[in-house]
Amino acid sequence: MPTSPAPEGDVAPIIIKKYANRRLYDTESSSYITLEHLSAMTRKGREFKVVDAKSGDDITHSVLTQIIVEEENRGTTLLPVSFLRQLIAMYGDQMQAMVPHYLEASMEAFRRNQEQVRSTMMGMMAGGSNPFEALARQNMAMMKAATDMWATGAVPKADTPAEPAAKAGAGEDVKALKEELRALQAKIDNLVKD
Repeated sequence: MPTSPAPEGDVAPIIIKKYANRRLYDTESSSYITLEHLSAMTRKGREFKVVDAKSGDDITHSVLTQIIVEEENRGTTLLPVSFLRQLIAMYGDQMQAMVPHYLEASMEAFRRNQEQVRSTMMGMMAGGSNPFEALARQNMAMMKAATDMWATGAVPKADTPAEPAAKAGAGEDVKALKEELRALQAKIDNLVKD
């Protein structure tokens, strides 16, 4: 996957040299490190570039892939088997070139949604309201919408009345929920066909 250049003012990526004996050398701290160190650096958002010590080739992609494999082998499975099968099937497919861009955009959207949920939760806590009550209300509204959709077989329209709390500032949330409901309905329709 191509990486975008770092914006001005950002810290330059740390250069990590990988030797033939598989040891990793951090040129910033002048010390040998492990894949766990690189994993921790990634979680902290610290940029690094791994180069083959002999050839100077950029091998960051393969090292990051190795970190994922190590995490998956430890039992931290983020990648479902069905996803892995679909990903493998894309190799050699004519759409292969689009997959990295699609996955990158999907992860960016996921990150933004994650930040939005965090900020909403923090806002609720700071405002004195119980965030779990708000989540329960939202879940009940989603369940009711799903039940209504199942009973009628139709996806709710955009002009469906919403709760006052949802109208107050959750227009995008409602839109996202409707999209999720449409996707769920499509999955249900596919299951019924099978």
